[in-house]
Amino acid sequence: MKYLPIYFLIIFFGNNLTVLAQDTNQDHKTVPDLITDRPDATESPNTVSVGAIQIETGGFYTSFEETIDGNKIQQEVLGYNTTLIRYGILDNLELRLGWNFEEGQTTVNNTKLMDVTSGFSPLLAGMKVNITQENGWLPTIGLLGHLYLPLTAGNDYKPETTGADFRFSFDHTLSPKSGLAYNIGAQWGDDSPELAYVYTLVYGYSITDRFGFYAELYGDLPENSMANHLWDAGLTYLVSPNFQLDATVGSSITEGQDLLIAAGFSYRILK
Repeated sequence: MKYLPIYFLIIFFGNNLTVLAQDTNQDHKTVPDLITDRPDATESPNTVSVGAIQIETGGFYTSFEETIDGNKIQQEVLGYNTTLIRYGILDNLELRLGWNFEEGQTTVNNTKLMDVTSGFSPLLAGMKVNITQENGWLPTIGLLGHLYLPLTAGNDYKPETTGADFRFSFDHTLSPKSGLAYNIGAQWGDDSPELAYVYTLVYGYSITDRFGFYAELYGDLPENSMANHLWDAGLTYLVSPNFQLDATVGSSITEGQDLLIAAGFSYRILK
């Protein structure tokens, strides 16, 4: 398999801009702010409004390199679809479904192996609760959790056991143009009983009413394995009150991921 991440992202945007930008001229004052859970790893504590459906999707390319017994091993993953669907059922409660389609390629000493992994990852099913809104020094607080269902995954990505995660989400307003958000939680998965504590910390800044910038640190700390620490940064562009584009680049601080490139969009359908 030959990876063309840049061309993939260009084609991805070209195919979707004309379809999803239909409400570009809508008055921003008539709808609530569009708050998304992509492109960063930090989940917002806010839920979508009652009856609204929010679709957050995109593609990504990642590359991991390591040396084992003198052999240079590179693993590349291309995600064609990373869709999360959020549906508001109460003022402070949303349901969440997510599904990825991925392809993976392994290269050993610059020789690509013939076997290519391909298929859907386990379906993510969960919910988010908004506990409280920001009030002075008290941040906006949310709680969300998911199950990862093995029966929904392709053969190459099917675990034997159900995975799970949960996290508390916090959001502070620093100024009219900037904010700080962070998550603290834990996850289980990949057929391992080992719990991994997860954290994220992201700073966001509104360059203009439409352009936004963010920089983020995130990672996990498994109970019996080496910790993983990563960073990413990116831009968002609000095409219309219900449609936002995003682009991200990142890498790892500890040994592991050497490159992340991602792009996508979020689109909201109000009741």
